[in-house]
Amino acid sequence: MTTRSYGRAANEMRPVTLTREFLKNAAGSCMVEFGDTRVLCAATVEDDVPRWRKGSRAGWVTAEYAMLPASTNRRSSREYRGRKGRSMEIERLVGRSLRTVVDLRALGERTITVDCDVIQADGGTRTASVTGAWVALHDALRELARKGELARIPLTGQVAAVSMGVVGGRALLDLDYGEDSNADVDLNLVGTSEGLIIEVQGTGEKTPFNRAQLDELLDLGQAGIAQLVALQKQITA
Repeated sequence: MTTRSYGRAANEMRPVTLTREFLKNAAGSCMVEFGDTRVLCAATVEDDVPRWRKGSRAGWVTAEYAMLPASTNRRSSREYRGRKGRSMEIERLVGRSLRTVVDLRALGERTITVDCDVIQADGGTRTASVTGAWVALHDALRELARKGELARIPLTGQVAAVSMGVVGGRALLDLDYGEDSNADVDLNLVGTSEGLIIEVQGTGEKTPFNRAQLDELLDLGQAGIAQLVALQKQITA
């Protein structure tokens, strides 16, 4: 049996750190660390909405995602908007995950963009991005409320995400890169502080999997999300 990073059990996450107010100029920011994976999340506010949303009396929350060239063990090309399909897929995941817990009408005709930049990648960059993006969004909304621009913080809950997988026949929580690259089954789960599921992304990378294995992985993931939302709540209280 291979020893996992940090000597953790199958149902344990890597050490998770959320550092708020990491950037001076952002309306809200968070450096999120899942073990050696580090993502800088920064929220900015614009008093405008996309053209298709004008006149709706409702706001918009969106995200952008990119990996810095030296975030992996081999330099990757710098990402320019629209160039990499994977980045576009992840930023859409982050955006729609955040929107599920925002009262967009209470936000008014404003756009909040959360940029998620991967500083260092060791697996789980998309799940770390979702988790840190919520903290950055929370702080941006809290600042608007503090200034009196919003009557209240228009959040309806918390959202976080974690990966799970089957590696060498074992169901594991929060895969690092070595585990993810060797997974027979690979899943990502996005969920809320109420234990509800927002999105499940799953693939039998090498072998199909059955309903019992899926249930086991989802149980692992929901336990991980419970830990993450507890940490979010602790640092934003």
